Amino acid sequence: MDSSRSKLTISLILIVGVLTVCPVVMLVLGSFSEGLTAFGSFTVQKYVDAYTDPALGQIILNTVVFVLGSSTLATGLALFLAYLNNRTDIPCKFMFRIISIIPMMIPHILFSVSWALLLNPSNGLINLVLKQAFFLDHAPLNIYSLWGMILVEGLLDLPIAYLIIAPAMASFDVALEESSKVCGAGPWRTLLRVTLPVLRPAILAAFILGVVRSLASFAVPSVIGMPGRVYVLATHLYQMIATGFSTDYGKAAAVGMSVLAASITLIFVYRALTAESEKFVTISSRGYRPTVIPLKAARYPLFAVVALLSFVLIVLPVAVLFYTSLVPYSMVPSARAFSLMSWKHWIEVLKDPISLLSLKNSLYLGVGGATLGVALSVFVAYTIVKIRTRASGFLESLSFLSFSFPGIVIGVGFMWFFVRTPLYATIWALLIGYIATYLPYGIRPMASAFIQVHSHLEESSLVCGASRMTTMRRIIIPLLVPGMVSGWILMATMFVRELTLSVVLSRPGTEVLAVQILRFAEDGLWGRLSALGIMMIFISTALVILATLVGARFKPVEGGG
Repeated sequence: MDSSRSKLTISLILIVGVLTVCPVVMLVLGSFSEGLTAFGSFTVQKYVDAYTDPALGQIILNTVVFVLGSSTLATGLALFLAYLNNRTDIPCKFMFRIISIIPMMIPHILFSVSWALLLNPSNGLINLVLKQAFFLDHAPLNIYSLWGMILVEGLLDLPIAYLIIAPAMASFDVALEESSKVCGAGPWRTLLRVTLPVLRPAILAAFILGVVRSLASFAVPSVIGMPGRVYVLATHLYQMIATGFSTDYGKAAAVGMSVLAASITLIFVYRALTAESEKFVTISSRGYRPTVIPLKAARYPLFAVVALLSFVLIVLPVAVLFYTSLVPYSMVPSARAFSLMSWKHWIEVLKDPISLLSLKNSLYLGVGGATLGVALSVFVAYTIVKIRTRASGFLESLSFLSFSFPGIVIGVGFMWFFVRTPLYATIWALLIGYIATYLPYGIRPMASAFIQVHSHLEESSLVCGASRMTTMRRIIIPLLVPGMVSGWILMATMFVRELTLSVVLSRPGTEVLAVQILRFAEDGLWGRLSALGIMMIFISTALVILATLVGARFKPVEGGG
């Protein structure tokens, strides 16, 4: 019994180790190699070339401003929304749940493109409206700038920051705030002197995670930054490996090492902060009820602000894409625009062989990759939760290591790895890269599900003579279906929308939706891009609905268990 468990743990350590450690090792070795075809001829010249580049200083400054600005915006908005939801009597609180979940279904590249369609200086819809309304000669707003990047990335990271801060905001003992008021402090003083200090670990955790996400972000810097010649480290790496006549993977690996080191360090800080936040739990068992502050005259104006934010995050991106997919060129919505609407761009996309291939590849990777990823996640989560040994603890650390990997950086590591194998330039390279990168998204819901399955069920089955595999198949897995569905939905949607890893590993014949959309954006084919983007959103939504329906069929089995 112990032998089979130890074999399972060792096997999983080897599998997960290959998926997470190998690309990092290859990235390190690649940064000291002369090139893909001269692997093993070690040199430090790539580091010299990378870090003596005169453009690097400005790129690092842009990156620092971008990540700090977007993280500050996301954390500030999340704190504002969490306070309104948990501490005030604002109406329609169901909107906060929508804000925190639905925007995560919209791929980042499509969200970025929608803002480019609204605020680009040549024919952005908002700029066209402002020019007509105020008789302006030039567009007043330009999204292709550092402030534009900060705005869009901040809005993209808002849901994650809210999901971190809102539970902490709800976990207050009413006595803390009441004590402050008894001492004569008003609502603002109580907020600044009591509420925010207790929330500090959660606020810092949300901020650090925002920094990690924006450091790894490629959609916003590529769609909004590159047209305005505002480059950050992600787009600097992309230029090295995907543009120009001679790609330099060694130099890219050398720059990527510093990005990887910064990201891993920030993740360790994030985990320390989330662990520290447990010390600040203030819910008591005696009739806990959070303090609700009446907003009075500000109630409906603040509700209007939340409604506007919901519109900007959810309705506007999809509406702009759908509208653009139907009109022949960018124009202000009007009677003439509606009269010119047609399915021309949709037909062009459906007749384009590369677009059809990208649809097929993304669907295959979303369904097949998520299924394989969940299968691996089941065994890893089982080992982490049910087999409590040093080896399983090491497996847990190993499996969550990829959470800190910026996609484009680890993509360079995978390139060095796959180029020495028959997997190079195949759909299998993308499949393995996706599973390796997004494995934590499958393990987390599975681990939560395993925690809720009592070990007595497994022990009873084993006592009755069933093998461990039979016990897993007949008893454990049916009880895990809700967690498996959650993990599958999360991984499938991530795979369908994946961009950062794909721009490095994708080759002719292995194009995926996000890469094809990026190509359309670079060529200015906004109509085709919008049509393909709506198809991507439709596929993601259909996968979620399908998985939810399948999961619902197993609910009676779970209840019967």
